[in-house]
Amino acid sequence: MPKKESFLVNRMKSVGFALRGAVLLIRTEASIKIQVFIAIVMTIAGFYFEITKTEWILQIFAIALVLGVEGMNTAVEKISDYIQPEFDKKIGFIKDIAAGAVMLVSIASTIIGMIIYLPKIF
Repeated sequence: MPKKESFLVNRMKSVGFALRGAVLLIRTEASIKIQVFIAIVMTIAGFYFEITKTEWILQIFAIALVLGVEGMNTAVEKISDYIQPEFDKKIGFIKDIAAGAVMLVSIASTIIGMIIYLPKIF
């Protein structure tokens, strides 16, 4: 019978897998590279404009939400392509829904950014 690994070892392995996934996402997906760049620019802007603690919370949440949903969209696309490599109308529908979720979150995040920064700029 194989030795059972401890809870801590299992958690450390899970974190390792998650980090590997994040690195793979950033290395392989053009859209996430753009979004990471925007996140960096917005973080620099946050320091420059000295946004409040509440604004930081909203900005960090918005950035994390966009990046997380983009990661899920990529996973949906990859698994869809694995399941059905040929064009399939139903798979296309699924992919469109996932992409639409990214768009909705991106629009909401843009609005949050505008609420935070437009009064500071104008």
